[in-house]
Amino acid sequence: SSLAIGTTTGYRLFSLSSVEQLDQVHESNEIPDVYIVERLFSSSLVVVVSHAKPQQMNVYHFKKGTEICNYSYSSNILSIRLNRQRLVVCLEESIYIHNIKDMKLLKTILDTPPNTTGLCALSINHANSYLAYPGSATSGEIALYDGNTLKTACTIPAHDGPLAALAFNSTGSKLASASEKGTVIRVFSIPGGQKLYEFRRGMKRYVNISSLVFSMDSQFLCASSNTETVHIFKLEHLTDSRPEEPPTWSGYMGKMFQAATNYLPAQVSGMMSQDRAFATVRLNISGQRNICALSTIQKLPRLLVTTSDGHLYIYNLDPQDGGECVLIKNHSLLGSGKMEENKENDLQPPVPQSYAATVARQSTVPSTSTMPGYSEDGGALRGEVIPEHEFATGPVCLDDENEFPPVSI
Repeated sequence: SSLAIGTTTGYRLFSLSSVEQLDQVHESNEIPDVYIVERLFSSSLVVVVSHAKPQQMNVYHFKKGTEICNYSYSSNILSIRLNRQRLVVCLEESIYIHNIKDMKLLKTILDTPPNTTGLCALSINHANSYLAYPGSATSGEIALYDGNTLKTACTIPAHDGPLAALAFNSTGSKLASASEKGTVIRVFSIPGGQKLYEFRRGMKRYVNISSLVFSMDSQFLCASSNTETVHIFKLEHLTDSRPEEPPTWSGYMGKMFQAATNYLPAQVSGMMSQDRAFATVRLNISGQRNICALSTIQKLPRLLVTTSDGHLYIYNLDPQDGGECVLIKNHSLLGSGKMEENKENDLQPPVPQSYAATVARQSTVPSTSTMPGYSEDGGALRGEVIPEHEFATGPVCLDDENEFPPVSI
């Protein structure tokens, strides 16, 4: 529901509560050439890094227009991740973990394997503040670190080649990963590290996966790359007690096939258990870096794709049948605030009536409902109350103006 972009003149924050309208919440031109801007959910805390001072992190309360603090590091900041408990700063060969309530440095992980892209992931659920980062520069090993206890949890041998993408689900119970080859995406249980799912994105060519993201209810996993195709996979529920299948020929063959995989080498049996994409999107652009998100807007599931040229594309996602997602809106993020009309709408093939009836655009008041299992408190279960001691009491005072938990703007 919140979108932050860095630009050559500063940064912009948007709120997205309807398909048709994109509301600009804040614009700052104080620092030029912003290449990192991270907002703490819908609160007023924003962390900014610019090319002018790439070794310095600035933390702002943007509503008040005040700087909370700034920190400088030994080398360029490559990425920043944050939840309600922790703020993580990733450099090429070290990681710094701060306590977000008072910004004190809690832990420095030194001598990490060379991580030139700043690849790391932090669970947004502050109760499970797990941090994942590459455990090797030559293989696809994942180092899992507990940001609450400040101890190493485990290492996961995820891929043969170096890692390219990492993403936690909203509760911090699953971790998705992809290697530089980009052909296979795997999902592991957290904190145990057992492999739960394996999806094949494609075998024809290697791709650079730039974005990997779960839906808030953890039912879908989206992967985008430097190609024009975005893949959405469905995470079927795993159950030990399967209902007895009817004695049909296909059911019999299915059981035989399942039994055969137990005798095959791991690589072969793994190939057989991989699923095709549940839904796909073909972008009008290729070769551009993009970031994807799966969200619920006006009570319906949407796929959001933001490209490096400053556009936001919104697609409808059919949660029942999948297939090709339909582009319904194109917003310009770098313009004067006026929304671009989506000319591609006329070119889209008609959607099957059964689904079209449920995704008719709503021009009414935007709904505040979100996907099941999601809450604005950072991933805690719906209805859970954050204790008083969880509120900021130090220099980072976000509990004023009823902003902690954050409110919709």
